[in-house]
Amino acid sequence: MASLIAGGIDCDVHPAVPHLTSLLPYLNDYWRDQVTTRGMVDLISQSYPQNSPITARPDWRPESGKPGESLADMQRHVLDAFKLECAICNPLYGVQMVFSEDMQAAFCRALNDWLAKEWLDRDVRLRGSIVIPTQSIEKAVAEIERCAPDKRFVQVLMLVMGDTPLGKRALWPIYEAAERLELPVGIHAGSAYHNPPTAVGWGSYHIEDYVGQAQAFQTQLTSLIVEGVFAKYPRLKMVMLESGVSWISPYLWRLHKFWRGVRMETPWVDRAPLEIVRSNIRFSLQPFDAPPEPETLIRLFDHMQSDELVLFSTDYPHWQFDGQDALPEGLSPDLVRKIMIDNPHATYPRLK
Repeated sequence: MASLIAGGIDCDVHPAVPHLTSLLPYLNDYWRDQVTTRGMVDLISQSYPQNSPITARPDWRPESGKPGESLADMQRHVLDAFKLECAICNPLYGVQMVFSEDMQAAFCRALNDWLAKEWLDRDVRLRGSIVIPTQSIEKAVAEIERCAPDKRFVQVLMLVMGDTPLGKRALWPIYEAAERLELPVGIHAGSAYHNPPTAVGWGSYHIEDYVGQAQAFQTQLTSLIVEGVFAKYPRLKMVMLESGVSWISPYLWRLHKFWRGVRMETPWVDRAPLEIVRSNIRFSLQPFDAPPEPETLIRLFDHMQSDELVLFSTDYPHWQFDGQDALPEGLSPDLVRKIMIDNPHATYPRLK
């Protein structure tokens, strides 16, 4: 395996909310009463079933409770073990699955306050992502602006599978706020499950959902590019989290070919898709889905035509690699430094 270097940035770790009652101190009286009166017990997304093997590595799974709910475990397993400078917390609690605009906004606000108090306040190496209530664009922008003064929040977090293609104009106020406040937008694997997680309907097994995430990332990336998001907001960075990386080059070849053929349909896309991806899109390393041979890995990075696209991540506590093998074999020391340190710093201005 390629050797890790100290001082890296882990761009994707997942602190778990132990229970819905953990958010009660961060809800106002009305919503606390709603939770207790309705008998609400938890908001667990089926994107990561608690007992699924890929939800947590065996050596990262606690004897009791949810994987990722203990700060001490995260410190021991990741922050200290990999000698990290910092790690970006991306809570995947099911607050974005709620249909009610008001309830979703209240839960997102409580989740962000919980993250700041229970995690960011307790370890200076941690940074946070702002979870937003995408059911309401107005409330999403308000939550970004509320959390932005706390510089420990370094990005906005959305799910790759929601209710609409992410390039749609209705979502642009979110991107305007993110660009204005120098906050990249993280698009994470996962679904609100308001729609089937595949383009042809509902599957029967979790593996169909999980593998289909890569197709969702391709669909969303196409939407963002051809709708003109990056023409309107050229300084906006987006990070595809837990997307995989092996599909990037063939996908871009296909998109570039058809963009050239029908570019008169979208004249605002004034740069080739590959150029837009190079300047505005980044991808987290894990889960690394390329073949294990070093020569194939080198060819894969050559096809990307850039050493700035990939950001280091462990995806803690999900099970994407064993032991200390967070990096695939065959990466040069210079590329390791780019992935672990230089690229994250270039992507997240607030890390400085």
